[in-house]
Amino acid sequence: MIHAVDLHACGEPGRVIVGGVLDIPGDSMFDKMQFMSKKSDSLRLRMLREPRGYPAANCNLILPSNNPEAVAGFIIMEQTEYPGMSGTNTICVVTTLIETGMVNVTEPFTEFKLDTPAGLISINAEVREGKAINVTFENVPAFSVYTNEIISVPEIGDVKVDVAYGGMFYVILDSEELGIELKPGNGGEIVRIAEMVKSIAAEKLPVVHPLNNEISGITIAVVSGPPTKPGATLKNAVVVSTGKLDWEKPETWKGVIDRSPCGTGTCAKMASLFAKNKLKLDSDFVHEGILGTTFTGKLIRKTKVGNYEAVIPTITGRAWITGFAQYVLDENDPFPEGYTIGDIWGGN
Repeated sequence: MIHAVDLHACGEPGRVIVGGVLDIPGDSMFDKMQFMSKKSDSLRLRMLREPRGYPAANCNLILPSNNPEAVAGFIIMEQTEYPGMSGTNTICVVTTLIETGMVNVTEPFTEFKLDTPAGLISINAEVREGKAINVTFENVPAFSVYTNEIISVPEIGDVKVDVAYGGMFYVILDSEELGIELKPGNGGEIVRIAEMVKSIAAEKLPVVHPLNNEISGITIAVVSGPPTKPGATLKNAVVVSTGKLDWEKPETWKGVIDRSPCGTGTCAKMASLFAKNKLKLDSDFVHEGILGTTFTGKLIRKTKVGNYEAVIPTITGRAWITGFAQYVLDENDPFPEGYTIGDIWGGN
């Protein structure tokens, strides 16, 4: 029996497993993530595929950390990968820890550190009457890898892109150049275009994290455009794959749009803008998502990651608990790892 809390962070679903799974082997949270990825992937599949999940779902597993500075660690599970870091999932995990009493809480602010596969992150949560009103986390360093690269994409032509790391490697596109408005009604076309561009970018623009060669490859896309909400700096739609794209099979060009403004995508976008001298340190960057919700990002200091000039970003956002659940697996269930169907899922 798996005990979980269901939440959404500014629209993006983020399930958090709080019981029913004992510790995972590994000295570090990255080691634990690798163990799950290579030897124990059934939990991710069961929780994210149908009938327990759906394409836009995310899941997190809270675990004890071997780092004495951290109150806990967590592993992030998404449809096609185990990301090293995720903003919405972090906000969901922090909200769960605070609002279910799993950490010591002080008001008006509660501070602690969490261990992620990407590294240790600092948390500062505004708490009022036991509720996490705002969650701010200091992310791992973000950095730009490619700027204004031109790639040729079948059907579209030449497309100018940036590539940056914000916890995952993102290819960043411009919605106005693509001629598409960032609104929910255009979701299908946004996904189709982003999936095609991402596939070519991943092939033509190789990336490897200089401190961990296990973190490599462009796996996600940011489509960036002008804001529609007063006070927002920019708007974005982050596209996450739901299967492996096959150029010969257009039916596999499927993904989902992050329902939130996306935390690590915001960090990657800020790093890209900083590299272009379009964003300064200590400036609020209000990023609007596809639903009109916002995260507030800020670059607080410079650093280096290998040979890359990098920045330390913070993200502020909020999550809301939507339910508490107990998940079970009957020994006679014909779908112990769930299933996908090509009507809404990409090819696998």
